[in-house]
Amino acid sequence: MAQLEPGSDVLPPSGEQVHLTHGDQVLTVVTVGGGIRSYTAGGHDLVAGYGEDVMADGARGQTLIPWPNRVRDGKWTWDGTDHQLALTEPGQHNAIHGLVRWLGWRVAERAAGSCALACTSWPQIGYPWALDVQVRYELGDDGLTVTQEITNRGATPAPVAAGAHPYLTVGTAVVDEAVLRIPADRWIDTGEQQIPTGVRDVAGTPYDFRRPRPLGDTKIDFTFTELHRDEAGRFALRLEHPDGGRSVELWVDEAYPYVEVFTGDTLPDPSRRRRGLGVEPMTAPPNGLASGDSLVVLDPGETWSGRWGIRGS
Repeated sequence: MAQLEPGSDVLPPSGEQVHLTHGDQVLTVVTVGGGIRSYTAGGHDLVAGYGEDVMADGARGQTLIPWPNRVRDGKWTWDGTDHQLALTEPGQHNAIHGLVRWLGWRVAERAAGSCALACTSWPQIGYPWALDVQVRYELGDDGLTVTQEITNRGATPAPVAAGAHPYLTVGTAVVDEAVLRIPADRWIDTGEQQIPTGVRDVAGTPYDFRRPRPLGDTKIDFTFTELHRDEAGRFALRLEHPDGGRSVELWVDEAYPYVEVFTGDTLPDPSRRRRGLGVEPMTAPPNGLASGDSLVVLDPGETWSGRWGIRGS
């Protein structure tokens, strides 16, 4: 489908297309879900995106607020009140990936190499707070920087968590061929409904990628934590082409103590499986809204922010 023409009554499924450039980098972000549709550098894909004429599949590039990942049965309790979220993952009877991923966002700021997308998540059954959400995308010499902000516009303290859902690629046909490094000491095991059952040491497991090695046929849909960070407080996961010629990193600042890694084996479309590596910055673990683990509580009018980014070489 072509770009929406003036006077047309057909809307692209991903909304308005906002194109940013810096040097040889080209980023397209969209106003449905406020997320990333495509990102290239030097003509090579850094993310496994999707077409303008289709809906985002597998949460591809979407913003995950006010919670990432899953809430078991959509049930949680806050300040003595029980809440029931819509079951947006009906096959596993969970509420998944927050409330803003299918909303229409607005372009709040725009320049050649940066923009800010914003939306309001209004109170609804299961989450009775109004939140203003803004995501700023900025291209620079060091790649893409994404700043997420959440402001509580409700009258009482609001529990929030945040995340995002890009899929990385280095141009291999499937991720099996790529070399992966995840500098993290622990992973969160899950059971029924992919809800946490315990935190495990990666040593001696198939999920120890602290030293770079080919991903192979390893299936991953788990959260990693106890992340190794540099002097600036950043963790970086790295995916590299087997010939060593291309690589891509996703980094997070200290606002994100968890990163979900997903090899895409359960995507509904078999042709999309293992075509990119889902790497999801998260401020809270799966089921965090119910467990309370790592939730941020915002007073009325208070704003939280965190940064993550992608860079290629």
